[in-house]
Amino acid sequence: MTDLDEAPDDGQGGAGRAALEGIVVVLWQTQDYVNIAGTIRAMKNFGLSRIRLIQPELWDPYRIEGIAHGTQDVVARAEIHDSLESALGDCSYVVGMTARPRRAKRAVARPRAIAPELLARGAAAAAGETGPVALLFGREDHGLSNEALDLCHRTCIIPTSHHASLNLAQAVLVMAYEMWMAAEGADLEFRPPRRDAPPADIAMLERLFQDSERALWAVDFFKSRQTESVMRTFRELVRRADPDQREAGFLRAMAIEVVKYVRRVGGLPPEGEPRDFRTGLGEGPPTET
Repeated sequence: MTDLDEAPDDGQGGAGRAALEGIVVVLWQTQDYVNIAGTIRAMKNFGLSRIRLIQPELWDPYRIEGIAHGTQDVVARAEIHDSLESALGDCSYVVGMTARPRRAKRAVARPRAIAPELLARGAAAAAGETGPVALLFGREDHGLSNEALDLCHRTCIIPTSHHASLNLAQAVLVMAYEMWMAAEGADLEFRPPRRDAPPADIAMLERLFQDSERALWAVDFFKSRQTESVMRTFRELVRRADPDQREAGFLRAMAIEVVKYVRRVGGLPPEGEPRDFRTGLGEGPPTET
């Protein structure tokens, strides 16, 4: 299976994607390679490419690329800083990501609500009009301190159940996803099917129902059941599925092969309707109209 971060890029970067270039992910005092790699992997999937690390306990680009495959370009742009002030000094807007409640009154937002604002500011930063927009994430064990939040313009909290225990990479993933969806993810079309076919018409569906009924008679499905009621249910199931001509033909072929197989193994005479040979097993053959 191909990883998401290895999917081919369509090369059609829109205005939303360009705005993401003005946004930088800042990790403060990370302690584990896996968390850094998971963060970079999440960034790559959702159009973010700028990362700054402040006093990371561990940093080895080779090992990180080995965990987060296909992210060499993001890793190559990573910046290492000695302090929060150094990493955030040129930023025009800083959002601190936290899960812990604070006594101090702060401007708080949710990822989905703040994403459009971040994109607008990111577009200005990408155009060189302002400094970059920073998303600041804290240590894996303690998160951001109050002193770190004092440097932020806004605080963003990801809504969870009472078990608020997202790890660092998961938190980055949620925030990156919301910005990507606001940028252009919601407008991306699904990949079309390899083969397309027009909807099945009434005549084709009726042939499908007839052959399906023959197959069910061939395997003694009806027995004491009322044929008309069973087939009415089957019709509704098929219509809700709304098969196209190729799918309806496929289902019909399955039903035809069931009857052929039962004949080959001696379960039915070579000729005649399957239902005509099942009258002694329950309900008699339906009346022809």
